[in-house]
Amino acid sequence: MRKIVKPLTTWLRLLIQGNNKPGFKNNPYKLPKRAYTLASLKIDWLKTCRIQGIILDLDNTIVSEDDRYLSPGAEDWIKQAKLAGLKFFILSNGKRSYRVKYWSSRLDIPALSPAKKPFPSAFKKAMAHMQLQPQQVVVIGDGLHTDVFGAWLCGCCSIQVATLPHPLRWWEKLGGKWVQTPYPKGGELWNFDATEY
Repeated sequence: MRKIVKPLTTWLRLLIQGNNKPGFKNNPYKLPKRAYTLASLKIDWLKTCRIQGIILDLDNTIVSEDDRYLSPGAEDWIKQAKLAGLKFFILSNGKRSYRVKYWSSRLDIPALSPAKKPFPSAFKKAMAHMQLQPQQVVVIGDGLHTDVFGAWLCGCCSIQVATLPHPLRWWEKLGGKWVQTPYPKGGELWNFDATEY
């Protein structure tokens, strides 16, 4: 029973308090908790906050789950972040492995799928691959219950981006804004041609 109750109470505390983590009290700089897109994040600020690695979500963070939209400027942002010396790893809960392989190759970022987020094992594998400690890593994704919560369990900081428009699953309809930040109405969207797979 403790195995169920403790994670639930931890998650509720996270929802109420935000993602303040004890490991970041010594850091005089603060990362934003939320952003609309990857490209809206300042790479220099990540570096100022002593971030050396980024664990990225794929579905609805970089490309919409139904393959209709790309996050505007995400690919260029990733290239610039790499040039600035940041390391990357993709963790996806997606079940279509060919998709994850395609994006891993296209972005030249190692990936793990299915990652079974928010469970810590995949996050730990990603950090081990990047040879970084939790305080050096930020997790960026659209899911509070998967990306943000998983980051918190591992001692990493996190930034929740707005979820790209996609057909909502039952639990997303039920959870609504509690689990995802809606993409802004009228916000820029880039189309993606899924025939590239």
